[in-house]
Amino acid sequence: MTGSSMLIAMMGNKGGTGKTTLAVNMAVGLMRRAPTALLDLDPQRSAWQWSRIAEQAAHAAHVYECHGDVGEAAAKLKERYHYVVLDCPPSVHAPETRDALRLCDHALVPVQPSPMDLWASLSVVEAVNAARRERPHLLARIVLNQLEAQTVLSRDIRDVIDEVGLAVLRAEVRRRAIYRNAMAEGKTVFEMGSAGREAAAEVERLLTEVTAS
Repeated sequence: MTGSSMLIAMMGNKGGTGKTTLAVNMAVGLMRRAPTALLDLDPQRSAWQWSRIAEQAAHAAHVYECHGDVGEAAAKLKERYHYVVLDCPPSVHAPETRDALRLCDHALVPVQPSPMDLWASLSVVEAVNAARRERPHLLARIVLNQLEAQTVLSRDIRDVIDEVGLAVLRAEVRRRAIYRNAMAEGKTVFEMGSAGREAAAEVERLLTEVTAS
């Protein structure tokens, strides 16, 4: 399926942004549309560990570890899957992240409404701009993640983030306990019934926007 496959890299420059949780939920959401794989490039292997406790009947995304060349591993998955999600290490300086930027069609950067996340995003912009010298059509955008409606920074984040230099997706992801609860059970919000309905809807809106680009 190489000709029509889409590679989506989830990346950032600090831990704790909810990157892996979002990557797992996106992968399962995409699997509802077409065959999807998640390639775990993060040394913490959180996505891989999640897949080990997940009930196979409860999710359809296939999670793979990467022990060698990222390009080779991604190329093999592109032959079998329509979508491949790359869960990168939380550093733009990691070789796996740089490899992913050279390969992916979309680079998504989850950012929480915090000053540290915004400052860390500046290094992401530098890495994206460097990758675009080789791949000028690379799409890199920020995903506003774990927003809290009652906080000033969450409400004003779009105005603040304009200074970062990357486009921001319209779809937003709220801070919801259901994401953590689902991961702890080896599930995603799509398998959490009515409790996960709102979260699943916001992931779907995110996926619709990304895949339409």
